[in-house]
Amino acid sequence: MASRLVPKVNSKQGGSPCKEKHVALLSPVGKIEISGCETGVHEIKLPKMSVLPAGAESSVSCEVCEGAEEMPEPLQQCTAWLRAYFCEPGTTASLPVPAFHHPLLQRDSFTRQVLWTLLNDVKFGEAVSYQQLAHLAGNSRAARAVGGAMRSNPIPIIIPCHRVIRSNGDSGNYGGGQLLKEWLLSHEKLQKEKLQKEKEKLKLQKEKLACP
Repeated sequence: MASRLVPKVNSKQGGSPCKEKHVALLSPVGKIEISGCETGVHEIKLPKMSVLPAGAESSVSCEVCEGAEEMPEPLQQCTAWLRAYFCEPGTTASLPVPAFHHPLLQRDSFTRQVLWTLLNDVKFGEAVSYQQLAHLAGNSRAARAVGGAMRSNPIPIIIPCHRVIRSNGDSGNYGGGQLLKEWLLSHEKLQKEKLQKEKEKLKLQKEKLACP
């Protein structure tokens, strides 16, 4: 069994305000804005678009377009992770998840438990219903609270609230809009199938080499 990820949430001591930095990443779905400090990522803001790119293939174009100078380590890790998510999804599992520095993720609450469960247990290319996620988080009757947690998520994509759908299979609501949610789900489905085919191809090649 794979080891369970323990998300890192840093808490600034002494009450001094952190020096917030801002970075913009030009992604296949538009400009993603990221804020954070040397302690951790504060927030990821997704673009709201009425039209998204055709198809959900991985893209080679995903670069920092603003704020590349003097990025603190959490923002460097965040942009590297998002770049991999869009361009080389198979590598995200080997990359560090950046530390988070947001009040919602520092308080001991059911919302935080839901977000941690989502980050740990719902993998790339998978989807769960609100009720299923409530059950995974320890309270199967709290589907409505799970919906609230998804709306409150300050770190979308990395904490993958787009993978939470309605019980009837509809994609449901999303902070970045329904089109973006459907694009992300489609992107993951296509990339997961592609990775699986590559694994099967490698397996066949190894079997052929092993034959006398």
